[in-house]
Amino acid sequence: MSRAAASGRVPVVTLTGHLGAGKTTLLNHLLQQPGARVGVVVNDFGDVNVDAGLVTGQIDEPASIAGGCLCCLPDAGGLDDALEKLTHPRLGLDVVIVEASGIADPVTLSRMIRFSGVERVRPGGVVDVVDAAEQFGTVDHGGEAPARYAVTSLVVVNKTDRLPAGEAERTLARIEARVRERNPAAQVVRTSHGRVDPALVYDAASAEDPPDQLPLAALLRDGREHDHEHADAVTVTAPGPVAPGRLVDLLEEPPPGAYRIKGRVVVDTGRSLRGYVVNVVGRSVHVSSRRVDGSAGAAGGTGELVAIGMHLDVGHVRERLEHALAPAERPDAGGFARLQRYRRLSD
Repeated sequence: MSRAAASGRVPVVTLTGHLGAGKTTLLNHLLQQPGARVGVVVNDFGDVNVDAGLVTGQIDEPASIAGGCLCCLPDAGGLDDALEKLTHPRLGLDVVIVEASGIADPVTLSRMIRFSGVERVRPGGVVDVVDAAEQFGTVDHGGEAPARYAVTSLVVVNKTDRLPAGEAERTLARIEARVRERNPAAQVVRTSHGRVDPALVYDAASAEDPPDQLPLAALLRDGREHDHEHADAVTVTAPGPVAPGRLVDLLEEPPPGAYRIKGRVVVDTGRSLRGYVVNVVGRSVHVSSRRVDGSAGAAGGTGELVAIGMHLDVGHVRERLEHALAPAERPDAGGFARLQRYRRLSD
């Protein structure tokens, strides 16, 4: 069973970017990485790195690729239908990536996913790919910063290798400043050839390909090493039930650079133990309930949190996680109400 299936919801990541920015290059890079079952929704099979012989049947039927599945979306009206199929538990996918066409509006698409009628979906963030060399001639023409930045959780500034050496840092700083005008909380990653660590985008729990999937990803890698800068990850284990208020403080205000926080915790309400699965992507918080044996004592109260990001101050991040997971000293009714509010909003 996949990690997403175990939690009952599959994260759906929106992949956007102007025509030619490198969305499909980034997608192909992710599909070549091991360790996760990835579902993809595209408008056109076109440049997606898939052996044509594996795409069988009708275009709206899933086809196995690179440890996952693929759906072709002929128009936006079929998005929920595609998500309904790809998030079905029988596929056991860890993540679904929706690649927008170059002319698609990221704001509209992200809202379609956020308010999807498919109950197994949870938003997994909006990844916007920027062409470092062409951004100010295609997307950003000055004046007010583009609205697309407001919904973006991860900005991938791609094609940095195409910038003239003497202008590179100034151009990259200008792009980041424009993003911050609209969205101070967005994470910005610089890269070339779409080489982003998949850990920033979804869970990849293994360095090997899933054993029950076609080994296309391994064939595409062709013996090459993973060609991306690795994200940092900090893991802290909870010794027992935690105080909900301190946990929510962390979820609402993650440590600098921590793009994703995920984990399982047990909260002491003062009358019982309650289990939760938490996921933070950018500033989006998702909380769901999980079953806990209230009579299991310390064993039933353990859990852990993982923070993921680029160039983390590991010591500071660890302190923040340890503070959030310190044993509850007394009932915290106010903190529990805040946590329950996020659970209700997530439903």
